[in-house]
This record gives sequence, structure tokens and C-alpha cells, in this order.
Amino acid sequence: MPRTVLILLVSLAGLLAGCGSGPSNSNAGFVGGDGTITRLPIGRRPAAPSIEGTTLDGATWKSGTAAGKVIVYNVWGSWCAPCRSEAPALVAASRRTSDKAVFVGLNTRDLDPAPARAFVRSFGVRYVNLYDPDGALLLKFTGQLPASAIPSTLVVDTDGRVAARVIGETTEATLVGLVEDLIAGK
Repeated sequence: MPRTVLILLVSLAGLLAGCGSGPSNSNAGFVGGDGTITRLPIGRRPAAPSIEGTTLDGATWKSGTAAGKVIVYNVWGSWCAPCRSEAPALVAASRRTSDKAVFVGLNTRDLDPAPARAFVRSFGVRYVNLYDPDGALLLKFTGQLPASAIPSTLVVDTDGRVAARVIGETTEATLVGLVEDLIAGK
């Protein structure tokens, strides 16, 4: 009898470990992050992929339109509590660096765009947000500095190379600092 109980408990623990916050399977392949920053030296930066997608408003956006500027890609989901927590910092950083950087949200794992649009309205997000429910745009960063947590932030330098990544929630000061460092040629 104790062995049967142990097997049942292990099975139950396995099922519970598969549960997450958000839509069913929305966290598949992603982990939580602690705000760790990874920076790549200039000589080790891979070319960023070309990103093209549909915004939450139904328009098309292409990364080529931001040539010569720093691009800050933020991976988020409307169901993600750390994403809600960091949203004001992203909005503030995008305003502070608007002459140097283009911020782009990559909304992932929201199977319906309505909650994502509500999130953007609620936090006053004015920068572009691409709807990427299946993570296809994120997969383009595989083999570079991939986003492996929600939220994650990827920063592309003015030469179109992946320069930095923040895994987990970030701050206004961190984002502004990363942008300013890249503008200064670091």
C-alpha cells in the first residue's frame, strides 16, 4: 500500500508541475527569470534576425524600418504578472530613449489578441506590439541570445546585431542604460 500511495503522489506532483499561470500550455518552453543581464562584446554579437509581423492593431511592422537605431524587443503576455509589473518601466524607458531606440513588444502565448490589446491600453503602451501567439518570431532568435523567459528583453545595436538580453523583469534604469551604452559604442 505505501508503494501505491507513493506512485500516486509522484504522478500527482508531475501533473501539478505542468500547471502554469495563463492560458493552457502558454508557458511551454519558458521559465521565470530573475532580471539577469547578458551583454555581448562588439566582436561576438550575431546579426539580429529580420523581424516582420502583424501588430495588435492589424498593421505590418518590419525591423528594417528601424535601421540605424537601437531596437528593444520585449517578450510579454497579458497573463504574465511580471509583465504587468514591468510595463510602466518599459513605457518610461521608451519615452526617454525615443530619439535613439525603437521599442517593440512581442506578445506571445495570448491565443486571443483581445486581452493583449486591453493590456496595451491599460498601461498606455505607445510603441509597436507584434502579435506572436505561437512564438514564431521568437524562434528567429534561436542560436543567438534567445528569450527563454517571459518576460525577456532583447536589445539590438545600431548595426543590427544582438547585443544584450534581460531574462525576467527589467527596470527603466536598466533599459535606458543599455540603450545609452550602445549609442556610446559599447
